[in-house]
Amino acid sequence: MAENAVAVVILAAGQGSRMQSDLPKVLHRLGGVPLFGHALAAARSLEPEQVIVVTGHGSDRVTKALSKLDPEARTVLQEEQLGTGHAVRQTLPELEGFEGKVVVLYGDTPFIGEDTLAAIASHTSDLVVLGFEAADPGRYGRLIVTDRGLERIVEFKDADAATRDIALCNSGVMALDASLLRQLIGKLTNDNASGEYYLTDLVALARAEGRRADVVICDEEETLGINTRAELAQAERTFQARARARALEDGVTLTDPDSVWFALDTFIGRDAIIGPNVVFGPGVTIESEAEILPFCHLEGCHVSSGATVGPFARLRPGAELGGDVHVGNFVEIKNAVLDEGVKVGHLTYLGDAHIGEATNIGAGTITCNYDGVMKHRTEIGARAFIGSDTMLVAPVRVGDDAMTGSGSVITQDVPDGALAIGRARQANKPGFATRLMAALRAKKEAK
Repeated sequence: MAENAVAVVILAAGQGSRMQSDLPKVLHRLGGVPLFGHALAAARSLEPEQVIVVTGHGSDRVTKALSKLDPEARTVLQEEQLGTGHAVRQTLPELEGFEGKVVVLYGDTPFIGEDTLAAIASHTSDLVVLGFEAADPGRYGRLIVTDRGLERIVEFKDADAATRDIALCNSGVMALDASLLRQLIGKLTNDNASGEYYLTDLVALARAEGRRADVVICDEEETLGINTRAELAQAERTFQARARARALEDGVTLTDPDSVWFALDTFIGRDAIIGPNVVFGPGVTIESEAEILPFCHLEGCHVSSGATVGPFARLRPGAELGGDVHVGNFVEIKNAVLDEGVKVGHLTYLGDAHIGEATNIGAGTITCNYDGVMKHRTEIGARAFIGSDTMLVAPVRVGDDAMTGSGSVITQDVPDGALAIGRARQANKPGFATRLMAALRAKKEAK
């Protein structure tokens, strides 16, 4: 086991009744990902040997979401929600044999910074609690600190008037040696106003064993917990403001910062330009000097240097744009690779496709990739020219330097350098339009 090993426990069992939702609280989205995804990302900054998520309400749904966010993390089930101490006790089988620091986080507390977590995990005391000076202490638990360190934590329900006047409050985040956790967790009782097993009672138990407990203090904003829809909305505003400021500091041009929306893992290189009303879903990478024009929605995609996207374009998961690619207005791309220099001007859908370099895709082109059961791929070679309103019925391949005539339905492979025309022969009916319109007007007047 590595020196200074860390394990992280994330408590995510609560129902969140104040959210007025059938969805487990930690699955409500913030920055494009489930709420507890922020705690998971913070946990990974510690390079932990283990990440354990305690589930309860909606356990199956939380576990499914976890498998996508962090497949290496493990779950344990808290069948009855009997308090934070009871929740952490469920992790002991997973922590068997682990010797290091256990850090306890909360799935509904998204803003604890990496520096703060590092300070907690590396602290030399036997037990460390994260505290903050509250502008309005309200119903937070209070931290009782003396010159000998942290004496105890008093929950609001159990506090007298003098204790409630203390402004130093408990965030709930805690770190302690695994051996100490195993020694003390079974000694917790529920002899309190809530009838629950409080993790915070470990402080007094540790002190009774002659162990040192201390407090690391952070900004109050880092400890913001989410309990209501209003608090979730405020957290989203906070997250977006931070993400915008970080992008600007990193050398990204945001022409209207307040209208750009980021996800937790959005990455944008320096000298990229992001226009107004652009929305980034999870999994987006924009390389340096790319430009995203107004009113675009991007998710699960990669845009290379020098590419331009939009306005009014949508890049869906699996979209890979090479250098100097141009994707214009009302274009949708999904699970498709566009090599360097491809141009897709407007009104086009490219799904399950590979487009070779310097190919031009005409307006109204559609890769018909779905037969109602299976998806099929379209392969278009380099320097091809796809005429406007071409329907490419996959699976199909258009070769290098090939062309399709406008309005064609392409159902067979097109060889390199060939022109494919797949449309019905035009037939003109002299005078028919005039006679037809006259007959229709007469019929309308007769009514």
